[in-house]
Amino acid sequence: MEQNRRHRAWLAAIASSLALCACALQPPYQAPRVVEATGWQAELPHGGSVENLVEWWRGFDDPAVSELIRTAEADSPTLAKAVARINEARATLASSNAEAGPTLTGSGSVMREKSVVNVGSTVASSLTTTRSGTLDASWELDLFGKVRSGRESSQAQLEARIDDWHDARVSLAAEVADDYVQYRACRWLAHAYEESAASYAKTEKTTLAAVGAGMTPSSDGYLAQASTASANATATQQRVTCEELIKSLVALTGADERTLRDVVDRPQAPNLPRPGAFRVQTAPADLVRQRPDLASSERALAAAYASIGQARADRFPSLSLSGSVGLSATNLTTPMSAWSVGPSLSVPLFDAGKRKAAVDSAQASYAAQLAAYRSAVRTAIKEVEVALTDLDGAARRSDDARRAAEQYRRYESAMETNWRAGFDTLLTLEQARRSLTSAEITYIELQRDRVRSWISLYKALGGGWQGNDAVISTARPTPTTPATSQGTTQ
Repeated sequence: MEQNRRHRAWLAAIASSLALCACALQPPYQAPRVVEATGWQAELPHGGSVENLVEWWRGFDDPAVSELIRTAEADSPTLAKAVARINEARATLASSNAEAGPTLTGSGSVMREKSVVNVGSTVASSLTTTRSGTLDASWELDLFGKVRSGRESSQAQLEARIDDWHDARVSLAAEVADDYVQYRACRWLAHAYEESAASYAKTEKTTLAAVGAGMTPSSDGYLAQASTASANATATQQRVTCEELIKSLVALTGADERTLRDVVDRPQAPNLPRPGAFRVQTAPADLVRQRPDLASSERALAAAYASIGQARADRFPSLSLSGSVGLSATNLTTPMSAWSVGPSLSVPLFDAGKRKAAVDSAQASYAAQLAAYRSAVRTAIKEVEVALTDLDGAARRSDDARRAAEQYRRYESAMETNWRAGFDTLLTLEQARRSLTSAEITYIELQRDRVRSWISLYKALGGGWQGNDAVISTARPTPTTPATSQGTTQ
């Protein structure tokens, strides 16, 4: 009876200890509210379809955009690095989960021993085999939530790494598309510069013939030659810029340069890819859920908060249960067994303020991460506002720039006719051509910047990504497949 009472008391003590495992030293984490604005200040784009940004790339009138993005995603070091960080965070989470359970260690040995005994003039020997085995178990009870806080921190870090992977995909797609748009615009500009240079060369030939015949002063010949050289230099520099963009696309996509040129220089490719328009229906507060970089920053904040609880719990006592079972035997004796079980209490008495400093450090890290999160949200809102402003400005200027280019072309044509008829000087014609070239370049650059503004707006709005916490913990991304069903950027 006495032994049974001791056993019941021991079980009651264990149950009480387990009940304490639910204790926490700080309230549950809540994501901060850092956005108060309910609408955008910039003018929103009008027209277009209300479509999912996930499929937005397919809305371009140039299939090369989607093809280049798919190629880049298939072999991107940036995405591969993001996947590796996810796997690392998942392994850390598995280690944190393992700390909540007991550990069991087994060991065994077999020893063969020979002994020699002298009895008078007789030497006797014997062989002895000794076998032994031990099983040790230990379990640290999570009295103050240290292990649980560690699990929460690791889980939040895993979620942040998955969000980083999505952010890398959005950024990669936007960067590839932006470089391709710049390349197509560069080719368009190069064609305009080459036409201008050819026109200058034609004028130079005519002018030099007139100078040689004594019908035109030699100063006109000098001006014509200088204008042609300047136009050729500008056209050459533009071609160099186009080649540099090709090198950038090769680095982004990992494609063979010859294969990539076949994609970007298709005969049927438009001068500039045109995207499908979309309406902005979200409010600034929605960016926290739409942008994977903000989701990652918020998860890092949650991890920092959990680390505070982990540091606080480390200042309190820890209770462990341990036990051991051993068995040994030889061929000359009967097997012997032994066992032991009992609790172990560890109480931090003096550490010169080390544990308190760890709490202060965790709190400071949380404050720094909170500031970084608030800054990231403000930057995200600014990026959307700037993209909307640029897009609206480009739309308003587009028609005027097109009309200006058309009228300058008519003016240049009229001046050339007058010059050939002897009614205007070569200087007047050169001024008309410079005005035409400037107007055409302005129009092309404006069209390019308008498409780039759509791409910037796509990226600033999160690229169609939507968070889904329910599937994060089971996700296993690869460089070519989504990490979760949160959304893609195809």
